[in-house]
Amino acid sequence: MPLRVAVQMDPIETINIAGDSTFAVMLAGQARGHQLWHYTADALSWAEERLWTMGYPVTVQRVAGDHYRLGEPEILDLGRDVDVVLMRQDPPFDLGYITATHLLERIQGETLVVNDPASVRNAPEKVWVLDFARFMPPTAITRSLGLARKFLEEHKEIVVKPLHGNGGKAVFKVGSDGQNLASLIEVFNTAWREPHVVQAYLPSVAEGDKRIVFVDGEVVGAINRIPGAGEIRSNLALGGKAAKTELTQREEEICAAIGPELRRRGLLFVGIDVIGGEWLTEINVTSPTGIVAIDAFNGTDTGAKIWDAIEARLPA
Repeated sequence: MPLRVAVQMDPIETINIAGDSTFAVMLAGQARGHQLWHYTADALSWAEERLWTMGYPVTVQRVAGDHYRLGEPEILDLGRDVDVVLMRQDPPFDLGYITATHLLERIQGETLVVNDPASVRNAPEKVWVLDFARFMPPTAITRSLGLARKFLEEHKEIVVKPLHGNGGKAVFKVGSDGQNLASLIEVFNTAWREPHVVQAYLPSVAEGDKRIVFVDGEVVGAINRIPGAGEIRSNLALGGKAAKTELTQREEEICAAIGPELRRRGLLFVGIDVIGGEWLTEINVTSPTGIVAIDAFNGTDTGAKIWDAIEARLPA
């Protein structure tokens, strides 16, 4: 049955269609005959006890420079006029993001929101992952220079990164001499009110940072992202290269622990990051990426699997 789908995302003209997961999901939904609207999170409004947005009917095609067509804008009641909302805007996971989850939570029971907005709000990727600390590298969450120095002394090399950062932005490696650690913590404390992630540096990151994708709690594929020359960051948007991969026994153990909890929380489309085949670093529930590369390597159609899972959650 064709569905009415509102896609809350970043401006569609800015996306890179060669690797954008939201675009791939939109293409798969359109292929099934689903009607799509596009809107951005700042267009949400609550009035008269209803949640509204100005949405644009949209069609998409995989043609660089000509990848979308927008129709005339329509005022949508997201509780009554659509069947599904895809919450797919990129972080920062700030008060604007959190407010959008609060607003979308008010239409639950009327419209299926993917991922579940309350669960997204309560599972920031570098915080919720602490529930699975047994699989993580040594990690501290702190604003304290003293604790960062103690951590460096113990682990010799560390990585410092924002607690709510994304896309590999502002990730720094600090060597055993500790040069610039004080300045770095000072800059971080000025830029962000929340604490920061201080983590033991894993030399095995040179072999890749694996993105493993789940749909409704089940693993559907993975890619290994290998850092570019002179980089510790493996994000594809920062010059990392994708490579075909399989899961290690340790990764299968990690996935078996996480999968049931994703399903229980209504987190239908999720990506986790594992370094060196054994160290879990993030659980990405906001707008996970990687499915285009996974499908290219494996001949799969993850977008179709996502729609299978969405359709299974809706009334017949």
